[in-house]
Amino acid sequence: MRVLIVEDERELADGLARGLRREGLVVDVAYDGTSALIAMGASDPDVMILDRDLPGLSGDAVCSTLRGQHHPVRILMLTAAGTLDDRVAGFDLGADDYLPKPFAYVELLARLRALGRRTGGTPGTVLEAGEVRLDTMRRTAERGGVPLQLTPKEFGVLEALLSARGAWISADALLDEVWDIAARDGEEPRRNVVKATVHTLRRKLGAPDPIESASGFGYRIEEG
Repeated sequence: MRVLIVEDERELADGLARGLRREGLVVDVAYDGTSALIAMGASDPDVMILDRDLPGLSGDAVCSTLRGQHHPVRILMLTAAGTLDDRVAGFDLGADDYLPKPFAYVELLARLRALGRRTGGTPGTVLEAGEVRLDTMRRTAERGGVPLQLTPKEFGVLEALLSARGAWISADALLDEVWDIAARDGEEPRRNVVKATVHTLRRKLGAPDPIESASGFGYRIEEG
């Protein structure tokens, strides 16, 4: 399942992203409403965690815009206001669920998974490219019907590549998404961790190698 967190409190947003990535989810983060709408086109998430009280373009406006476009993304709306009227207003805007702040992480995770199941089962839960199939909810992967025994990082890399739907993903982006590490200039040893993980993942996937690599671009798995 792919999740977009839209939250202007950066410490909260980044903390949630780290936690959800440890759960095996693919997570993107936007810190304002305008960036959220741009990210929607780039990442096409299954579920959006949307702070209602964003500065500038509010969470209400983001929700209304997406619903006006008939976008199928499930929206879990967060707000510091938790009255019944606030919840009703959020649902009227098109939110699928509503969680007042402060909230327990385990409750947010449970609601998030419930929304993921409501996306229709396989869409956003099962990722496929050719013979490679990955189930993000069951945490299983296979090629040609043969189960793959992957480490958590190998699974994370494969999920990120399949979620990209044929787009290139750089080693730095994989470090950020799978290891939750921001690469800096001169930190080639960290990028070598990605190379090593891709190497073992390729070996487990077998021939023909479905993972393409190109200097300056990174890695990808072609759809189809």
